[in-house]
Amino acid sequence: MTELQQHQELCRQFSTLLSYPEQGVREVAAECVADLQHISPEASASLEDFVRFLEANEMSQIEESFTGTFDLQSLCHPYVGYQLCGESQQRTMFMIKLQELYKEYGFVSGNELPDHLTEVLRFIGSITNLECRLEIIQDGLLPALAKITQGIESENHPYISLLNALQSFLTETVTPDSKRIPADRQKECLS
Repeated sequence: MTELQQHQELCRQFSTLLSYPEQGVREVAAECVADLQHISPEASASLEDFVRFLEANEMSQIEESFTGTFDLQSLCHPYVGYQLCGESQQRTMFMIKLQELYKEYGFVSGNELPDHLTEVLRFIGSITNLECRLEIIQDGLLPALAKITQGIESENHPYISLLNALQSFLTETVTPDSKRIPADRQKECLS
């Protein structure tokens, strides 16, 4: 498996972990930890806390924690555009641009709004255009994740370790000199 394919698979795994919990989430989390160990040991270690939470709780408790975190706390809504722009015309324009990108790349979104974390992660997990992927990560996902994690009140919250693992993984994706694209070479993917 190439580095790109590994990155894409990890993005899809994180998308599953940030979706409403279903049977099989424990297996995906354990697989994600294993896949991250060689790519991002820091992210893998953070994600292990989330795996322990999944293993220690019944599905109903996991569902309750998910809903209480992402649906009931406005500071933690898992929508990239909402986190960047609030409920505004800019968010609407952001979602329209995402839908155009999805169409351009033949990506079929699921049941969520186009700016939902899970949709954006699935999208970057399906395309090979490095410049576009990095721009979405740098300008969309990382700033949104920073706001979501700030909205979680407790450092011991089970979903904080998942979000921290994703942040760490995505940060390592865009910061190594060999992978970072100079600003003058980036396409205006989301502009």
